[in-house]
Amino acid sequence: MFGDLMGMMGKLKETQKKVEETKKRLDTVLIDEKSSDGLLSITLTANREIKSISVDDELLKDKEQLEDYLVLVLNKAIARATEVNETELAAVAKEGIPNIPGMDMFK
Repeated sequence: MFGDLMGMMGKLKETQKKVEETKKRLDTVLIDEKSSDGLLSITLTANREIKSISVDDELLKDKEQLEDYLVLVLNKAIARATEVNETELAAVAKEGIPNIPGMDMFK
């Protein structure tokens, strides 16, 4: 019984380490998103850290239009980054969860 418990604890620690490594790797995965007309582009990591924003001079003439573009493109980029992040972390977590009775909801 204690051997199984120790084995499970070891597996959980190993999974935790893999999750941390995956989070670090996701800092290097870049998500690029552009407005449909290409006037605004945003790059962020899969951990949702903004790396760059490029604004065409045309958008600088209209503050409201620029704000609208920023909201739309940022939301699209964040949604894509979140999807990548969650997919990668879920794969690592699923792989490392030991077979504990009643914990099959994570599989």
